[in-house]
Amino acid sequence: MVNYASDVEAVKALQQKYNELRQAVGQVIVGQMDVVEKLIISILCNGHSLLVGVPGLAKTLLVKTVADALDLSFKRIQFTPDLMPGDITGAEILDENRKFKFIKGPIFANILLADEINRTPPKTQAALLEAMQERNVTASGDEYKLPAPFFVLATQNPIEQEGTYPLPEAQLDRFMFQIIVDYPAFEEEVQIVRQTTSPQQVALPKVLHAEDILYFQQLVRKVPVPDNVLEYAVRLVQKTRPGSNDKDSLARQYLAWGAGPRASQNLILAAKCYALLHGKFSPDIEDVKAMALPVLMHRVVASYKAEAEGIALSDLITRML
Repeated sequence: MVNYASDVEAVKALQQKYNELRQAVGQVIVGQMDVVEKLIISILCNGHSLLVGVPGLAKTLLVKTVADALDLSFKRIQFTPDLMPGDITGAEILDENRKFKFIKGPIFANILLADEINRTPPKTQAALLEAMQERNVTASGDEYKLPAPFFVLATQNPIEQEGTYPLPEAQLDRFMFQIIVDYPAFEEEVQIVRQTTSPQQVALPKVLHAEDILYFQQLVRKVPVPDNVLEYAVRLVQKTRPGSNDKDSLARQYLAWGAGPRASQNLILAAKCYALLHGKFSPDIEDVKAMALPVLMHRVVASYKAEAEGIALSDLITRML
């Protein structure tokens, strides 16, 4: 059982583990440290993450590397157009005694990598909804608890590409973060090519165990938040709603749909964790701002006017900050 003499010691241990985790992942992944940081924050906040980027940017390798550095069970599902819900959650079969027996699917793991989640139809995507929210699976009226901790780390190609199915808003809202994975810089790409075209084998250390993660998740929740920071986060989320009383608001002009209360909750949780990892014992408004884009980007829907004028969602949210 993980135990520290005080919360101050626990925070210092968390910062040390975080640095060790970044170093371990850096042995395999070149650059992308901002993406790694957000991925770790979502895990420490007991949240799911959606990584979005064009093919070939090592999204799958990144998730697998993070999983390798954590002493957790890991399963990967390649989402395809013919994938069925039972292929994810499991199915009932007749055993040798002619009784129905539930065979658990790959979702029964600490970390589930949903690879190219938007390559499968909505019926199969929806198989993850209950698991992501309730942390259990229901089959024939029986509930089966998923192991703790449980995370869905999904990768997605941009929906403009052929052969993809946009995730429904209800599913997107269950992801704590949408993390944009961008192209590497020139020097980073040179290092990637050198590293991946030569023989090498990296043995990653196990930095965090299940008990550590569960302990640090509770530690993050214990972090106090000043009222002005809490109110700022809620006010920011409310600014994204087109039903605002302000007729000249950006949301009324450029957004068709705004973020719900889950965005406010995730924004505060993320700000708490971000503050701890950067040496603070309580978040401030700057910490909320730092986490605003990954929390809000997938929860707001641009209007036709925004699309016609070529205004990006990230620019709108930045202006709201």
